[in-house]
This record gives sequence, structure tokens and C-alpha cells, in this order.
Amino acid sequence: MFYEGNCEFMENKMTYKDAGVDIEAGNRAVNMIKGSVKSTYRPEVIGELGGFGGLFALNAQKYENPVLVSGADGVGTKLKLAFMADKHDTIGQDAVAMCVNDILVHGAEPLFFLDYLALDKIDEEKTQKIVGGVADACKEAGCALIGGETAEMSGFYREGEYDVAGFAVGIVERDKLITGEKIKEGDVVLGVPSSGLHSNGFSLVRKIVFDVKHLRLEDHIDELGKTLGEELLTPTRLYPKVCLPLIHEFQISGMAHITGGGLYDNIERILPQGLAATIHADAWEAPLIFSLLKVWGNLATAEMYRTFNMGIGMVIIADPMEAAKIRVRLSTMREECFDIGRIVKGDGKVTIKGATDDDNKA
Repeated sequence: MFYEGNCEFMENKMTYKDAGVDIEAGNRAVNMIKGSVKSTYRPEVIGELGGFGGLFALNAQKYENPVLVSGADGVGTKLKLAFMADKHDTIGQDAVAMCVNDILVHGAEPLFFLDYLALDKIDEEKTQKIVGGVADACKEAGCALIGGETAEMSGFYREGEYDVAGFAVGIVERDKLITGEKIKEGDVVLGVPSSGLHSNGFSLVRKIVFDVKHLRLEDHIDELGKTLGEELLTPTRLYPKVCLPLIHEFQISGMAHITGGGLYDNIERILPQGLAATIHADAWEAPLIFSLLKVWGNLATAEMYRTFNMGIGMVIIADPMEAAKIRVRLSTMREECFDIGRIVKGDGKVTIKGATDDDNKA
């Protein structure tokens, strides 16, 4: 029995929609994105969108000793810029890239992806753009978008705001698993370029451009040849198509996705005991946005390399002979690659020559 209380003064029954949650709008949004989602399906996907779980039939005959690799991440405060610009069709790539690039460094081919989208109020057109961006990125990365969650959380987020996170699962043969334990002294550190800032350091970026420089996203930055918004909202680069052929064809000792913490923290995560890495900052030219942020914010060089990727989105470590072959292979793919450093004996730290006045980690 439901307890109705003294509600005689209410002429109409209250509904969930009165509390800010529109179930029908949610259903319409799901129907609008079905086409985009289905376009990402691999042959292993079973069933249709809308079930309680995403189904993926792994072809066990294809692998001898498979290892599943999983990862989860979000977009972070870069979302604030999407809100400000009212641009929502590329932010989904950031969510996908942050996850699939992470599992890729272990040698894993991305198999499937699930997204989580939470909004103050479901806007069907906006939802379609966000999830459409996720789907496009999944197709580019070769993984299936097999499910997710769209949650309308009235009163929890500010009006017009939302959060996006993702979850990726990939697979690799155990003998091709990359953990960093095979890294040795003398190995070469290769750097594959980023598309710009990617999705890290945006709390600092926003402070610099809005609070210090008082810029607007629509401001045209002559040095960049584009608006500030166009530069800052450039999505995170997806690396599977570039790196999976290398993983299959060559012996790679270690890989690192350069995200928060920059070249310092992310390379240090994979270094075996007794080894260190020396990186030469003059081995590549960082995109101009990094120089502008340094000047605008009066940032120390070491702080730049600790916070941003500085133009290197993925690091590949291999012995000199394999590294030479990798560079040739990348050139045939018309992909840039820089020889940025060496593995040396040491205490597990990264030194970036040219990143500080005394060439030591700050």
C-alpha cells in the first residue's frame, strides 16, 4: 500500500518529469544514436543496443594465449570548453582516445568500448552529437561501441553541463604483452607526435587563457592561424592504427601514453629498476600552443614538461636496430617519429635535457 499523505491540495499527480527527468526524451535520444552505435560493430558483437549488457563473442580460435587489457578514463575539465563553445561533436573522441591509447601501450588491440554520459537534462540533439563523436572515434580505433549509460541527473550538474567517461577492453597474445620489463640500457626512446594539448592540463590552461590573458574562445590567435577554441578543442589523437602494425611487426620493449604528468611521470611508470631515461627536448619542435601558454602564464620550462605532452603523445622504446626499423615503417605510413632519447643506468627517473636550467628534474 502506498502512503499518499495529505495531498488533497494537489490537483495533479506529480511525475518523474516534474522532478526534471524526462524518460521519453531519454528513449528518443537512445533511438537517435542507434545508427551511430551500430556502425561501430565488429563481427564479434551479438545482439542489439538496448539490452542490460553488451555482448561480445570472443573468437577463441584466433588466439593461442590471449590476455584481456582494460582501461577507464574521462575527459576532465576540457569539457568546460565544450560547454562554453557549445561544441559537442568532438569531445567523445577525447573519451575514447584516453582509454584506447592507454590499453594500446600494453600491445592490446581495442575490442570494445562503453561510454558513460551524465547530464543535467537530456538534450536529444546534444546527446546525439556527443555519442556520435564517441562512435566515430570507436570506428577510427577499430573497436565496437557495444553499450553505455546515459543518465539524466536533474539538479546534480549545472544547466547545460555534463560529464563523459569511457571504458575500453582490448586483447593481446601473452608473448606480445608489453609491460616495460624488457627495457634495457641503450634502448632508443621514440616519440610519436600529439595533435596538440590532448586532454590534460586544462585546469592550468583555463586559468592562463581566461583569468590571466582574459581571452575568449572565439578570439583569433594570429600565431596559430585559428581561433583559440579551435586550437583548444582539437581532440586527442587516436594511436591504434599507427601503433598496432608496429606492435605486430617489431619487438617493442615499452610504450607510454603521454597524459597527465607529461614525459616525466609516464615514462617513469614503465622503467625497470636500475634504469633511467634521458630525453632531449631539442629532438622535436613542440606545437606553437605550448610556447604561447608558457609565455602567457609565465611558466617554468620544467612545469610545462610535467603538465603537458609538449607535442609527444606516444612513446615507443626499443633496441637500436628495432627502433631504426620502426622509424622506416612509420615513414612508409607517412607518420612522423622522433628519436628523442636513450635508456641509461639510473634511479628510475627521467631527465629532460633543455627542460630546466640545470637539466635536472625540478
